[in-house]
Amino acid sequence: MTDFIRKRVVVTGVGAITPIGNTPAEYWEGLISGRNGIDYITHFDASSHDCRIAGEVKNFDPHEYLERKEAKRMDRFSQFGVAAAKQALADANLVINELNAEQIGVIIGSGVGGIKVLEDQQIVYLNRGPDRCSPFMIPMMIANMAAGLTAIHTGAKGPNNCTVTACAAGSNAIGDAFRLIQGGYAQAMICGGCEAAITPLSVAGFAACKALSFRNDDPTHACRPFDRDRDGFVMGEGGGILILEELQHALSRGARIYAEIVGYGMTCDAYHITSPVPGGEGAARAIQLALKDGEVTPEQVTYINAHGTSTPANDSNETSAIKKALGDHAYKIAVSSTKSMTGHLLGGSGGIEAVATVLAIANSQIPPTINLENPDAECDLDYVPHTSRTQNIAVALSNSFGFGGHNVTLAFKKYQ
Repeated sequence: MTDFIRKRVVVTGVGAITPIGNTPAEYWEGLISGRNGIDYITHFDASSHDCRIAGEVKNFDPHEYLERKEAKRMDRFSQFGVAAAKQALADANLVINELNAEQIGVIIGSGVGGIKVLEDQQIVYLNRGPDRCSPFMIPMMIANMAAGLTAIHTGAKGPNNCTVTACAAGSNAIGDAFRLIQGGYAQAMICGGCEAAITPLSVAGFAACKALSFRNDDPTHACRPFDRDRDGFVMGEGGGILILEELQHALSRGARIYAEIVGYGMTCDAYHITSPVPGGEGAARAIQLALKDGEVTPEQVTYINAHGTSTPANDSNETSAIKKALGDHAYKIAVSSTKSMTGHLLGGSGGIEAVATVLAIANSQIPPTINLENPDAECDLDYVPHTSRTQNIAVALSNSFGFGGHNVTLAFKKYQ
């Protein structure tokens, strides 16, 4: 990226479908008020499961965004992606037409794609035979379809892609979109992540690998990032989308600017299929690369939206990574995990957490980490417990880490 002038990239629109609100305004109000979106699973009978709790999206009506026939032919994760994308375009007041369509693209990540339709169609196959499987099974199931359908429903004909890097997918999508605009390959990008994996098989699988919380008797306190008594993550669902634009393109049309995206760091632990490398070395490098990419010093960082999953391994290792990357300044930074309220959206988490990060910058307010009642001695940073905090934010980071050792950090800056 050194042989040409990099274009500046700003955030001009946001969209969010989450367990604590189905619009960006509802989501933000939920975050700042410390609303908990985690409760008992209602999508299926979970009585025989070891984990019976999740952060479900409530009262979502896809027909507010899609014709009934179109919605029926989409898996829920794609519905979330298209809905959040339409929200974000409306928020940005960005109209896609024949004059600009080829310069506007889409990258939307997902960890598992349409797992619900896959499970349902497997039952059809076993009980009724192969001839009864739906012709829409494959296009409903494949993970790239949220990006493809978003383009179909918005008319965006520019670069189109899908990142599938587990829980880092949404952040990778935003980072890759940032790079395309920086390099002049697009004027604007619709980007983020979506997921709808609260299904019988998915919950059973994550429970089997001991990743989930089994605090079934107390769902509202089950997700407790950085707490001594944390016992696993709580699955969530939804979608979060940003509109990224080249700065001059945004200014030329009088767009409101939430923040500037300045850095993207991406590494791999190359260590284990599910566990982070002890000490957070890979995550620390991602943070350092994002800072270097954005020409940001550690002392400029005010806030970090942590990956903060509430698993024993992640939270202590992420704390170590932040300290390794930022040195003594780590103790002066506000760090919070919004997963404490939404649960973990897997591939969608980077999307809604990037939305939270840019809204924090725009509103000079930091969302809290709820349920942090008994701090872990190994987690000794300022995690903004219980209550949101009013504070000017110069630079904010958003961390996302995924199975397979994927590490992503995005750096956002107050626009000036």
